[in-house]
Amino acid sequence: MPAPRPTRIRVVRRPGEATRGLLFVGGQAFPCALGRAGITRFKREGDGATPAARMTLLAGQWRADRIARPAAALPLARIHPTDGWSDDCADGRYNRPVRLPFAGSHEIMRRDDHLYDIVVVLDWNVSRRALHRGSAIFFHLAHADWRPTAGCVAVAAADMRRILARLGRRAVMTVE
Repeated sequence: MPAPRPTRIRVVRRPGEATRGLLFVGGQAFPCALGRAGITRFKREGDGATPAARMTLLAGQWRADRIARPAAALPLARIHPTDGWSDDCADGRYNRPVRLPFAGSHEIMRRDDHLYDIVVVLDWNVSRRALHRGSAIFFHLAHADWRPTAGCVAVAAADMRRILARLGRRAVMTVE
């Protein structure tokens, strides 16, 4: 029996709105927030842009102290207070999970806001890393006012739950 086809997610910029987009999956469209610098084909560390790329959804995390585990075929782990993500180009763990406290520049995965209550790691510069090509590119929850991300793709919490429930283990997000 052939392997099932991966679930495809397509993200496009809304016309006239560089930091807002539409995410298409399974015949449905969901609003999404994009990076503060819009979408770019030339992603650099700290530029605030969402990379135009085909990215596998690697694995996710959720805040078990705040919400129930989302239904998903994708591997999910609880976010712990010591979970971080290195965005320090000078460190050998650049664009990798790290344990906090961490001396280098990093993301805190257990955030005070709700953006990472559900967060999925996208394979941007993870499987094949290159320094300064961008780190911590995630699929996560959006701010209530839809303000731009630092380079990620973000959706409303209810939409994230619907999307994750449809995805297989080999889901791919294409940002155009």
